Amino acid sequence: MSERDRNEQRGSGGRAGGPRHGGGASGEPGRDKGSRPGPAQPRMNRNAMGWLVLIGLMLGILVMFQAVGPQGEEVNWQEFKNLWNGGQLSDVELRENRIVAVRKEGPEGEKRPVLVVFNPGSRDSVRDDLVELTEGAFREAPGPSIWMQLLISPLIWTVVFFLIIWFVIIRGLRSAGGGGGMLGSFGKSRHRVLAKESTGVTFDDVAGVDEAKDELREIVEFLKNPKKFMRLGGRIPRGVLLTGEPGCGKTLLAKAIAGEADVPFFSISGSDFVEMFVGVGASRVRDLFKQAKESAPCIIFLDEIDAVGRRRGGGFTTGGHDEREQTLNAILVEMDGFDTSDQVIVIAATNRPDVLDPALTRPGRFDRQVAVPLPDVKGRLEILQVHARKVKLGPDVELERIARGTPMFSGAELAAIINEAAIAATLHEKDFVEQEDLEEARDKIRFGRSRKSRVLEEKERTATAYHEAGHAVLQVLLPNTDPLHKVTIIPRGQSLGATFSLPERDRYGYAYKYLHSMMRVVCGGRIAEQRKTGDISSGAAMDIQQLTMMARHMVLDWGMSEKLGFVRYGAVDTRDAFIAEREYSEETARLVDEEIRRFAAEAYRDAEKIINENWDKVVRLGEALLKHETLSAPEVEKLMKGEPLSKPTISELLSAEAKRSAGATPALPQGRETTGEGPLSLTPAPA
Repeated sequence: MSERDRNEQRGSGGRAGGPRHGGGASGEPGRDKGSRPGPAQPRMNRNAMGWLVLIGLMLGILVMFQAVGPQGEEVNWQEFKNLWNGGQLSDVELRENRIVAVRKEGPEGEKRPVLVVFNPGSRDSVRDDLVELTEGAFREAPGPSIWMQLLISPLIWTVVFFLIIWFVIIRGLRSAGGGGGMLGSFGKSRHRVLAKESTGVTFDDVAGVDEAKDELREIVEFLKNPKKFMRLGGRIPRGVLLTGEPGCGKTLLAKAIAGEADVPFFSISGSDFVEMFVGVGASRVRDLFKQAKESAPCIIFLDEIDAVGRRRGGGFTTGGHDEREQTLNAILVEMDGFDTSDQVIVIAATNRPDVLDPALTRPGRFDRQVAVPLPDVKGRLEILQVHARKVKLGPDVELERIARGTPMFSGAELAAIINEAAIAATLHEKDFVEQEDLEEARDKIRFGRSRKSRVLEEKERTATAYHEAGHAVLQVLLPNTDPLHKVTIIPRGQSLGATFSLPERDRYGYAYKYLHSMMRVVCGGRIAEQRKTGDISSGAAMDIQQLTMMARHMVLDWGMSEKLGFVRYGAVDTRDAFIAEREYSEETARLVDEEIRRFAAEAYRDAEKIINENWDKVVRLGEALLKHETLSAPEVEKLMKGEPLSKPTISELLSAEAKRSAGATPALPQGRETTGEGPLSLTPAPA
């Protein structure tokens, strides 16, 4: 279990879907260095002109052969003689070694189709036979000229075809020039050059990663004033490697460096070096570094460098030339070829530093490795404030609450929360973004869109309600757990319901007591569901997965098993091995299985005991969920104390909505009142 996975906000439910991670800053297209503004002059590319000529010639050949080809009915010589002797033919003409005539049909000869007769003999033999048959009653067409014979000769057109192919393709590749040679433009680098004005990003637009910003400011200062650092004999850093989870802002930091340094910024992805031709990647590397040295001082940014920088010689190989290794070798050589005076800094970004080749990360190549971690509470608040600058926020918005309720969210996910909330508020025709929009956007980003229109059978709905009630009761009663935030049976993503917790702080490590309580919380859903319905279902699949994962890490990685002791048995997660490693004996493997099963069995037994002792609380929560579908933490506490809820049920909300649609003023039943959270809706708004 990775640090991020262990710190996820827990959502338990009927079929709880796992959180999705993603994001990342995307660059904006920039203007190439040295380009001059002005209207583009339309000019036909020579290769395009050649292809047009080739297509025109081929169409001309098809038309010509169609025109000179045989037309009409084809008969043999004997049939031709019978037709002539029967008086059915007229206008006989000799063309080369074939005979063309007109056939009479009908008593008056009203239809006169063309008749073509082919004779395999020479022209002279055909003429002799025709003179004997018709007694000279035919005319002889002149033979084609030498030019016509050349024009219709297949050999001539074959030669012309290959000449055009050579002119269009071979000459085109050679004229592409540059460092690619015969590869032409394939060997040219596909980088983009971003100027300070085109990025539009500075360090003020980057929040939540203060340590990384401080370290990268030194790079900017060196590019602006290199003599200041070289006064005492210091050497320019050759490279900076940005590492961190996806969406933490590595690419955004690189763009901010370009915006701050006011130097050319060469941006390219690791996958852009790879091509179908062998040697293209290395050629592109050489071309990129050549242009960068000519534009020094400058920055080269290699995004997703693990695409070409993976460890050499590992895993299965095909035995031939490895294009990726050749590209990596070219990068290593070019970075070693920097002179002390070359003011070229290479910045690379990856979220897989463990798979990079050691020669790439040694001092002298990438001298510095800057970690870009997931933001803490303070960083998340700063990121939300940065992205909320262009959004109209309502007076009830508390970004601090959103920041506290989004542990282990990346910067890209926080940006998506603001954007999704703005979209939702726009669709509801609101004047500004409200707190409930942000809450819904957070749940949507992490757990998926709510599916309020999904109709469940009453039996399945009851099972889901008691399942979530079991989770919620244990979440409240057990110590060392995260505070309950809300519980709902509205389907969201792949789950039929969910219990949300709101951590009070970021958790970077896990105590045994916390894991002990959380293992019992995830068991509560299955136990409550089974006691209510007398049956079990597949709805606890995610709970079982979470329980097993926690128990396995406690035994294999965290040394929390008394039988196995203070020893780590888990394999190193390099993600390159095709076969899982296991560096312990069969006896130890048996003990590992027994300990994992013991942890799970004890958690289930303890949770069952607590559920049975507090079954009345589970019933109150389950029935309230069937009526209201969503309960906030204060409402759960009131129900567990035996106090009634003063909020309308779903049926009352639907009835009020129907009356409102009919033009009548809805009146809630006596004793019912709104919660002060805004206008009535078909379903309660998220807490």
